[in-house]
Amino acid sequence: MIQIGKYHILRVLRLTRPGAYLGDQAGNEVLLPSSSMPEGLQVNGSIRVFIYKDGEERLIATTREPLIALHQFAYLRVNDVSAHGAFLDWGLEKELFVPFREQPHGMEKGHSYWVYLYKDDTTDRLVASARVKRFLQNETLSVQEGDEVEVWAWEPSPLGMKVIINQQHAGLVYQSELFGPFPPGEHRKGYVSRIRPGNKIDVQLRKPGYASIEDEAARLLEALRAHRGFLPLSDHSSPEDIQRQLSMSKKSFKKA
Repeated sequence: MIQIGKYHILRVLRLTRPGAYLGDQAGNEVLLPSSSMPEGLQVNGSIRVFIYKDGEERLIATTREPLIALHQFAYLRVNDVSAHGAFLDWGLEKELFVPFREQPHGMEKGHSYWVYLYKDDTTDRLVASARVKRFLQNETLSVQEGDEVEVWAWEPSPLGMKVIINQQHAGLVYQSELFGPFPPGEHRKGYVSRIRPGNKIDVQLRKPGYASIEDEAARLLEALRAHRGFLPLSDHSSPEDIQRQLSMSKKSFKKA
């Protein structure tokens, strides 16, 4: 079955002036417009495409990779706002729509926001929602303490930075673990340091144990090389100076 909002590997059925008609094993077909066709595409060959609806609400395939797919979160920029909602740049010709009901606060043109992509069953259209918290779930966790995870900065908290973990769960990186900028939308590797009651997940951005010291020692050596072998830092330097120049804590600096 060819599903909207997802990637598929489809077979080339025939080549026409409008483009290539692709099909799946169930006999479903979709058009890959000539503007998206790669050179050398041949009948009976296979191609990976993303499925969405064009401006005329026709199901269509593209070889371009959008910034978000079905049931994913992404930090997207608002291209325009109309009387019906906001339109986001998600990397495809047709912009992604966010109705006003899915905006906890009014979106503004030129600003970026975290959104979740889902299919509206009533209209059979892809729609984005800025009510991110509703789609993050921590009831059943797919991670455990010590796991390496994919982390995206979500929104600031009095305790640090709220994060999205593995496109599934909500978590927190404490302020004490932030040794440099980590603005909303930025993606990094992280490590689950603790799972608290209520399945609240604490994440650190450094590798646990001695592995983090090896990384920071390499970073310190790189900084020394970049400054011809000298940095104006020592055991007596303030934590603020060390953090400003190396983006690491004084404790990590001394171990490194």
